[in-house]
Amino acid sequence: MLNKFDETFTRYTRHPDFGRLLLRLTFGILMLFHGIAKVNHGTGWISAMLEAKGLPGFIAQGVYIGEIVAPVLIIIGWLTRPAAFIYAFNIVVATLLVGTDKFFTLTNVGAWGLESEALYFLGGLCIMFLGAGKYSLSGNKE
Repeated sequence: MLNKFDETFTRYTRHPDFGRLLLRLTFGILMLFHGIAKVNHGTGWISAMLEAKGLPGFIAQGVYIGEIVAPVLIIIGWLTRPAAFIYAFNIVVATLLVGTDKFFTLTNVGAWGLESEALYFLGGLCIMFLGAGKYSLSGNKE
């Protein structure tokens, strides 16, 4: 009986390309909010953190690629896999800059201290491995 239910449910919900689109839109749009905040408030604080770690401050400008350009490419489905790689790399860099102290912590509600970062990173990897799908500018039918 459960197998029959599963087969029927799967028949009506098997839409992998729509799933890819939903995944791309979700992660792309959510990351754009971070990018817009950088446009509105600048990246000076990121430059200061980089310089405190002995790195050149101009590297902070790369956040615009990771939080605006890559998400837009992901949303429209063009150069999706490389954009998703850049997106995931951006999360790793951000986590190394501001999140390493949360690696072994839990929040007051029991969530991992790096839960959001992990979700964004793994979402980027999922998009990279899945590709854009047919509902994209590139129209990949993979």
